Amino acid sequence: MSRVRNKDTAPELALRRALWAAGVRGWRLYPRNVAGRPDLVFRRWRVAVFVDGAFWHGHPDYYRGQSGPFWDQKIAANKARDRRVDADLAGSGWAVLRFWDFEIQHDVDRCVSEVRTLLEQTRTTTR
Repeated sequence: MSRVRNKDTAPELALRRALWAAGVRGWRLYPRNVAGRPDLVFRRWRVAVFVDGAFWHGHPDYYRGQSGPFWDQKIAANKARDRRVDADLAGSGWAVLRFWDFEIQHDVDRCVSEVRTLLEQTRTTTR
């Protein structure tokens, strides 16, 4: 467990590199004063981006209760926390994007496109 990273994971780094290459700038990493400590935050436009591990956040194709009662409870708590954080952020006027780690690995360009689209939408509404 001590070797499991929760910051600067390979999918997070891949997304950040792709965003940078696409000319998207202005994010901050893991801000303490934003609910859920998103992986990327665009404060000015109130956009939070999370990169979720398929196992740890309970993707139905990757976690089907195969690891015993302790992990079933842990994964269920993670999923409940994710829903609660999304609701808290939305209630505070934030837009939230969540990507699965495998989505970034398979099609990072689509993920970058989604981030850019959401930023464009929020930029036009905040002006």
